[in-house]
Amino acid sequence: MNDKPGLTAPPSSKVQQISADLKFAGRIGFWVQLVLGVISVVTVLFSSTSFFSGGSRETQGTEFGVFCAVGGLIALSVGIYFSWRYMAIADLLQTQGPAQRPNRADTIRVIRLGLIVNMVGMLLTIIGAEAIVGIVLAKSLANPPGALANQDPAKLVNSIDLLVIQANTNTIAAHFAGIVSSLLLLNRITR
Repeated sequence: MNDKPGLTAPPSSKVQQISADLKFAGRIGFWVQLVLGVISVVTVLFSSTSFFSGGSRETQGTEFGVFCAVGGLIALSVGIYFSWRYMAIADLLQTQGPAQRPNRADTIRVIRLGLIVNMVGMLLTIIGAEAIVGIVLAKSLANPPGALANQDPAKLVNSIDLLVIQANTNTIAAHFAGIVSSLLLLNRITR
């Protein structure tokens, strides 16, 4: 037996449950955010090539929407890190030595920070989505139905506009998954 008490104490059942919750919510949040984030990144990269290939006249006004989408994606990458961090904290909670386990206050602080990152990212992305949807709506209302002949391409809704909307929607869904997982963890840990 070990002469030093507390060095090899197994985690309590409450700590084991919190660890399982952190691992589960972290894993779900990580993969959902990662998959939706990769789809959004590919969509934004695909749509942004039109800005650099001289097609800026057809995509006029969507730059702010793309800028906000990129800002939301940057925040999403930080949110993905926090989901990974939840899984790392879950592993640390399973260590035998209580001195190596993160304390409750530090764990709650990490979860709250992850929640704030996802909320800021979601706000950026919603602003970008609102901007691009407003531009698409203005373009569609400016054209009479069925009158496509002799139209200026900059006044027509194009696929690039819709790709930016799709990227923003995926990013919003990814941030929502991060927010839900963080809120569930806060609920489980603080009760």
